[in-house]
This record gives sequence, C-alpha cells and structure tokens, in this order.
Amino acid sequence: MKSRLYLRLLTGAVAGALLFGGNAALAQEDPPAPPAVDNPPPAEGPLMGRPETPGAQALAIQTPPALPTAAEDLPISKIKVPEGFKVEVFAAGIDNARSVRVAEGGTVIVSNWQANRVWAIPAGGEPKPIYEGLDWPNGIALVGGDLYIAEHQRVSRAADIEANLDNPPELEPIYTDLGEPRPHGWRFLATGPDGKLYVSNSSPCNICAVEPGFGEIRKINTDGSGAETILRGMRNTVGFDFHPGTGELYFTDNQRDWLSEDLPEDELNRVTEPGKQHFGFPFCHNGTFTDPEHGWGYKCSDFTDPIALLGPHSAPLGMRFYTGEMFPERYQGAIFIARHGPWNRTQKIGADIVVAHLDESGNVESLEPFLTGLIEDNQYIGRPVDVEIMKDGSLLVTDDWNGAVYRVSYGM
Repeated sequence: MKSRLYLRLLTGAVAGALLFGGNAALAQEDPPAPPAVDNPPPAEGPLMGRPETPGAQALAIQTPPALPTAAEDLPISKIKVPEGFKVEVFAAGIDNARSVRVAEGGTVIVSNWQANRVWAIPAGGEPKPIYEGLDWPNGIALVGGDLYIAEHQRVSRAADIEANLDNPPELEPIYTDLGEPRPHGWRFLATGPDGKLYVSNSSPCNICAVEPGFGEIRKINTDGSGAETILRGMRNTVGFDFHPGTGELYFTDNQRDWLSEDLPEDELNRVTEPGKQHFGFPFCHNGTFTDPEHGWGYKCSDFTDPIALLGPHSAPLGMRFYTGEMFPERYQGAIFIARHGPWNRTQKIGADIVVAHLDESGNVESLEPFLTGLIEDNQYIGRPVDVEIMKDGSLLVTDDWNGAVYRVSYGM
C-alpha cells in the first residue's frame, strides 16, 4: 500500500524529470538561476542548514498580513469544494487562528500561538479572547467541560470553561515536563478514547541527533500524572486524532528541510503498538531512504513506515476523523487533513484540505483534494491549519494567514 501511494503522490512533483530525462534533457540549456540574495542563514532556527545557493537563499519564511483580514475581504469566493458543499465565514478577526475545538455547549475555542491568546466563540456570539499573555498556546483539548491548554513547556487546566467565559478561571498547571528548545515548540493536544490527554514533544531541530524525551507523543492523566511515551522517532507533529472504531492514534508529521525541493514528503502515520514504535526520524525518511548524515548504520526496515505520503514540505497540520452525519456516506470515517503549505519550496503546494479514505483494515485506500483555491499566482491567499467537526456535522477550518475560521456544510 505504501509503495503505491508513494508513486501516486511523488509523480506530480518529479514525473517530468523522470519521464523526459535522458539525452533530450541533456541537450537543453540550463534554465536561468534565481537571483542571488544576501540572506545568510542564522546559527539556529528554520533557516539553519539552508544551502548557500541562489535558489535556496531566495526562500524565506512566509509572513502573513500584519492584521487579520476583514470578514468581507476573506477569500471565500476563491475557495473550491466538491459539488453540494458550501463554505462560509464562521468567525474573523482572530489573529493567527490555529487549533480549534468545540465544547459541549457549542462554544468554539481557538488558539493562536504567535499572538499568545486563546479565544472563545460562544454559540451565536462574537469571538473574544479568554486568555492572553501565554507562552505559545497552540494545543487545546476539552475533557468533561474543562479546557486544557498546551503551552511551550506546560499543560494547564481551566475548570468548567463554558460556565465561566465572562470570568475565565486562572489556569492551573498540571504538567510541566515538556522540552525547552524553541524550534518546533508549539505543542499539539488531544483527548484519547481512554479519557487521557495526549501531547506532542517534537524534535527541536530541522535534522539532528534527538535527545531522549524529544520526538515523542506522550499520554498523561487529566491531573498530569502517569506520563507514558506512546511513540518515538517523530519529527514534528501538529495534528493527531483517534480512529473512531479501533481507537488507534493517527498523526501527521512534518519532515526535514533543506534536503531537496521534492524530498522528503510529509507523512501520515498510524500507531498500532503504543510505546513500541519508532517512526524513523532522524535516521530514515518516508520509509524509503536513509538520511545522508544520520542514516549511516541504519536501514529503513528498522522503523515503522508511514501509511501515506502527503507531498514534499506540504506541512500537514491538523487532522480529524469525520464522525458527523451531515456529509455524504463516503466521507464517514475518512480523515480530513489540513495542509498548511511550504515556505521553503519554490513551487507552492498545499494550502488546502485533503481527505484520506481508509479501507476496512485502517490503511489509506485513496487520497483526494477537498478544499482548494488558496494559492494564487504561486502566492498564498490563505493557509489552513486545523479542522474540527461541529455537532451538526459541518466542518470548521482555521486559517492563520487571514485570522479566520470557515464553516463547510453540505446540502444546506
């Protein structure tokens, strides 16, 4: 299954070079090189390791607009979805809208780790910040009416949040054993079918020998006790969810930079043996090739393969199994995945929502686009981050580029 998916997804990126190579390709002149840019990489951070060549130096972090896009200026008319679906603005003005959760009473909670706030959108109400001045509050989860927030180094609880939106309780730290290095320090948080919290502690680098404790997802009790490592060898996940039938954990993983425009591809992974699996980082990428620096002495068969490849540097973030009843039957149990899109790739891809359809064994049977249209003239006009299912079965999509939340409905 993996090999078939690998060929399907890789074809769009490099098929031209493979199919039309040989003598004909050698006879052609080299295309003009990108202009040189005086933009030296820093000693650390996402630009670390960037090659000192014009094409690589021309790539830089994609900076969103300084202010959230006004509701009337959001790119709703540009967004494309399958026939029968409709996209509308659910909320605007939420700077850097990231993770999204829906509380029992219908309140929508949105995090924004760059603005260091957590917002609440009461049912039928307007967005308002309920916590400010936090430290990269990306991950959010709800358990029994309590809100849990994962900051850079801690997980905290706000008791009975919906009853206290006008006077939010002081956050109570429950878990403080997350890593200090800032790279990939935005944590993701979810509630498992066992009622426990699952939190990421991603690898703090582009590519490096990972110290023990990093490159993991852990589960903890809701009081912060009983921490257990669920998996190792993960580079940077910003999205995971649990199969509604089997309870197995599936997670997206962003792979290393500065190896190639087209390799490695980002991944969707599946945990079948909690606590026992290693997913390859930094030794093996995509289950197909070892790292040119850290892979010596290893083989990819030593590690767990991804179940699908999602495109080179496509930055898959939030993902949810569809458990609603509004969408057609073919989407029941499928995974909706938000691909944020690359900043370090010349030709932009992603900035969309894709759907992974699974077979009866839980493997990926097919991948297809669902929400597109947010790349225009090789520039982003929106960048999806997370998805969530509303009680009525509609789908919420956050867009940190525009500071907005969209609602996707069907047949309404």
